[in-house]
Amino acid sequence: MPRPTPWIALGLTALLIAPAGRAESTAPQTPATAAVPLAAASPWAGTLELYGFLPIRTTGDTTVRGFSADTDVWLGQLIPLIQMTGSARGSLERGRLGLLADLSYNRIGDDIARTTPRGRLSGAASVTTNLGLYDLALRYRLGNRESAVAAPGSWSVIPYAGVRLVDVNLAVDAELRGQGNHGLRLQRQGELARTWGQPLLGTQASLFLSERLRLFGRADIAGFGLAGSRDLSGNAQLGLGYAVGNNTDLNLSWRSMGLAFENGASRPSGFTTYQNGVEIGLKVFF
Repeated sequence: MPRPTPWIALGLTALLIAPAGRAESTAPQTPATAAVPLAAASPWAGTLELYGFLPIRTTGDTTVRGFSADTDVWLGQLIPLIQMTGSARGSLERGRLGLLADLSYNRIGDDIARTTPRGRLSGAASVTTNLGLYDLALRYRLGNRESAVAAPGSWSVIPYAGVRLVDVNLAVDAELRGQGNHGLRLQRQGELARTWGQPLLGTQASLFLSERLRLFGRADIAGFGLAGSRDLSGNAQLGLGYAVGNNTDLNLSWRSMGLAFENGASRPSGFTTYQNGVEIGLKVFF
């Protein structure tokens, strides 16, 4: 039998090794594709929350040139008196360092009040209130970035420091009536208008109880008596947030706030207000 030529031998060898060669060429494609790096997450992040504060009870007093009127108003009495209200808070960070702002304004007309008892005098008073509180602060985040959805146990703690601008205008109308044989009726009007800044310290924190449910809290204090004989404000808040989308939270919390100021004059002017109630907010993460 004739021996195969070298060309035939080479052809048979090529047919035998070709499938193996094709398998070797296709095998590395999957790991090569998987090795493509993912795009890096943006260092920027932010939040925006629109909220409404419904104080169940508001107490306090207003003093204009030594004349005082006390306030004790429940929510049902307060709602018809609201003439204008608006509030929002937000934050922007790069990495862990960022800014936050919290802005609120309320105008309440003819607030129900009573004059401070003095001897045999009694009376009624009304207080018209314009109050703006505007916070701006530098913040630093510990823990995870804020988000609407996260793994259970994810947390963040964010201390902040800055300034609170207080803008207040209070007008007092009052009537005093005598109780003796000689009736007395005295009408007085007064106004307190002032804008000042308070140094602000605070912190906020959150903890995810489940993928969409989180516990959050906030507390701050400002003033420290620097702008008058009495100058102090503060907030304390605790609530729950639930993700209604991948980047949106519905927040419900209980909030207490207080503000006290007195100018220290011989016939002093000042006011105090304390509010406790429910806050509802819609917060967007981006």
